Amino acid sequence: MNKRSVVIDGEHLTLEDVHIVSRRYAEVSISPVAYEKVEKSRRVIDNVINENKPVYGVNTGFGALANVRISREKLKDLQRNIILSHSAGIGDYLPEDIVRAMMLIRANALAKGYSGIRPIVVDKLIELLNKGITPAVPEMGSVGASGDLAPLSHIAMVLIGEGKVVTKEGIRSIKEFDFAPIELEEKEGLSLINGTQFMAGHLALIIRDLEKFMKIATLIAASSVDVLYGTPSAFDERIQLARPHPGQIKIAQMLRDFLQGSELREAHKTCSKVQDAYTLRTIPQVYGAVYDTISWVKEIVEREINSATDNPLVFGDEIISGGNFHGEPLALCADYLSIALTSMGNMIERRIDRLVNPKINEGLPPFLAGGEEGLNSGYMIWQYTAAAICNENKVLSHPASADSIPTSAYQEDHVSMGATAVRKLRKIYENLLSLLAIEAMLVSVALDARKPLRSSRQIEDFYDKIGIRLSKDLYFGENYEKVREIIKQGVFS
Repeated sequence: MNKRSVVIDGEHLTLEDVHIVSRRYAEVSISPVAYEKVEKSRRVIDNVINENKPVYGVNTGFGALANVRISREKLKDLQRNIILSHSAGIGDYLPEDIVRAMMLIRANALAKGYSGIRPIVVDKLIELLNKGITPAVPEMGSVGASGDLAPLSHIAMVLIGEGKVVTKEGIRSIKEFDFAPIELEEKEGLSLINGTQFMAGHLALIIRDLEKFMKIATLIAASSVDVLYGTPSAFDERIQLARPHPGQIKIAQMLRDFLQGSELREAHKTCSKVQDAYTLRTIPQVYGAVYDTISWVKEIVEREINSATDNPLVFGDEIISGGNFHGEPLALCADYLSIALTSMGNMIERRIDRLVNPKINEGLPPFLAGGEEGLNSGYMIWQYTAAAICNENKVLSHPASADSIPTSAYQEDHVSMGATAVRKLRKIYENLLSLLAIEAMLVSVALDARKPLRSSRQIEDFYDKIGIRLSKDLYFGENYEKVREIIKQGVFS
């Protein structure tokens, strides 16, 4: 049963928390202890202002203008100006769930009590979440270094009553909603936008989904093995323990479980084939490596969503400037994961070809076409579609983090490009869902062609929900959409 509320304290936010708040609108609140920590750090900022000490982001300019002192009567203008001027994002608006993830993770970072903001700033972020008000945030504009400045600024604009909101009816002004804006005080504008939440929001949701995705993908891979008369002997536990990567062991166990009791396998035990092609035989090694990559990235993302990522930070009575806003840890994760998912997609595409290719599909109808041969092309062109998807993934998997373009007059002379990395990753992940849907669609047809023999109980139960049969040519796009939606719902559950 999903939690109906999430209490943030800066320390214990989970990926599942991000999921239920972002997509299921769970209520959010801040813990009393965190509230006290936020109030305490704000008093330090107030003391600095009263003593007129120069502190970056409090009474100075930003970036390359850090050495410019700002007079006391203009400090509130400084915070408003940074929000307005930094809202430089362009392109399509982000999906609602990612924006809500960004707001939740930002609120959690501020709740750690290192940012020197008033508690009302966190309260207002939470109010947006609880009222279902989602800022319109363009997807392009961050270099993932001095925080995700542009996208976070578009969220902060809503807080000060100037931003736009995404609704089902279109883009509207925040002024049309039941939301009282706040006037930002010293350091609060900078604290709202100096963070890694664009990158972290993407990764938190993608990693959460990938854990469920891998189980479904492994079941579909197992069904391909079965319908292509592959042997599960390569999944023997002894082989995996001889090379004990955790992911490999786990995937092989899942494959054995999914194939247990298959009539197809029992009927094919006398096959003289010594070993299968790699796309059937090395699923534990390939999917296992992807699984281990996901696990590694998950550890880093869980750490990041409970981190203070703005600058400067308040420690006791000290205010210290540093670089926690730099997105390098997340940029490298996103690029590594992009490569892993692209490789996984390549393997899926090769199984798609094996399912339709009459030279290697173990006696299945050519291109899984029903009706008169030659008159019907079946699913031939779906392998073309899969090839096109894989080609796009290969282009997108080029690492964004290998690049750096200096910003802010050489003050920010190394940037992570992590925002580009997570945007590419999101597209690769969506493409992988599509590849998996094509594989499952073809297996459903192939299983029908193998009747009266049936696969295992788990595999048959899954494909009963899909229910696509061998048929003469028709528009197969609706079949594909149906399968993709079933997989997506399984991932989002």
